[in-house]
Amino acid sequence: MAPPGLAADIAALAAIERGSATPGERRSAEWVAGRLGEQGAVDVRLEAFRYQRTFAHAQAIHFGLGALAALRRWRLLAAAALVSFELEYSGREQWLRPFLPAGEGTNVVARLPARGQRRRTVVLVAHHDAAHTGLMWDPRLSQAGDRAAARSGRRASLALLPELAFVGAALGLRRLPAAVLGLSVALSLDQARSPVVPGANDNASGVAGVLELTGRLARSRPEGLEVVVLVCGCEESGMGGMLAWLRREGLELDRDSTLVVGLDTIGSGEPVVLEAEGGLWPVRYREQDVAAAEQAGLRRWRLGAWTDPVLAALRGLPALSILSVRDGGFPNYHLPSDTPDNVDIRSVEACVDAAEAISRSA
Repeated sequence: MAPPGLAADIAALAAIERGSATPGERRSAEWVAGRLGEQGAVDVRLEAFRYQRTFAHAQAIHFGLGALAALRRWRLLAAAALVSFELEYSGREQWLRPFLPAGEGTNVVARLPARGQRRRTVVLVAHHDAAHTGLMWDPRLSQAGDRAAARSGRRASLALLPELAFVGAALGLRRLPAAVLGLSVALSLDQARSPVVPGANDNASGVAGVLELTGRLARSRPEGLEVVVLVCGCEESGMGGMLAWLRREGLELDRDSTLVVGLDTIGSGEPVVLEAEGGLWPVRYREQDVAAAEQAGLRRWRLGAWTDPVLAALRGLPALSILSVRDGGFPNYHLPSDTPDNVDIRSVEACVDAAEAISRSA
């Protein structure tokens, strides 16, 4: 039977409207901080940072430039827009973000100090903000990709159509790439103005999993293991909270003795570990870490989007990203139906058990 706290924590967090970089995200962070204290964490603190409330504006600018390049047959501009989009989408370099309107995001950071001399550090990560819905998340648009992923374990980029349109424009094609990229602009702007979803699976499930795992490790953990708990804001708008934490303190951690373990959307059904994620230019996780996660019972998966641990991996910190899937996708993904009653609690518990085994053997 799943721990009773998992379902209760998911329901409590899903009841808070917590769009990225909004006052609701701040309220969510305050609730998470209180629960971390109850679970035995120390040095619990809120850390504010500046970031966008949506990814839509950064992406719409790229799509708009690509559409213009297609119409004018400016191939170099189309190629440059594609490269810039891939840098933005993967988190490698979000050069446009400082020029866009921003709000205040909130991270929650806490610790479980090592017993005895610290020899290893595990960073437990989950994002607590929730996504905007919109027409781009209509399940009919993802059915083909989900079916292919169910067979292969490799989910194509969620931005595949505009990415291919960029490629077409760079090759000199005109009308079809311009139409696809123009539609992508419209869908992005629709997403920005759409309501925030409850986010029970994505990602109240991951936060509840981190809270449960924090409690377990607070009660019993290996000698010398330090645990850092990082519950990020602004993941849904482009991993802003993870980026802020890395800049402030994450990059000071010893790469040889640190492992970042992320929990994201873990109530879908089948637990998986990412071997790679991103768009046409994916980021790959270290093979030895992925293999260790397989030993804990997780199936390899390739995701065509982003999760917070990818930024740690890009900056040299060993990292793993644990998710769950059903029929090649995520049920109720970014939809108003992402409610607590649609979360598979057994899947949440299985992901937490795997994360605990990985943390203890890190």
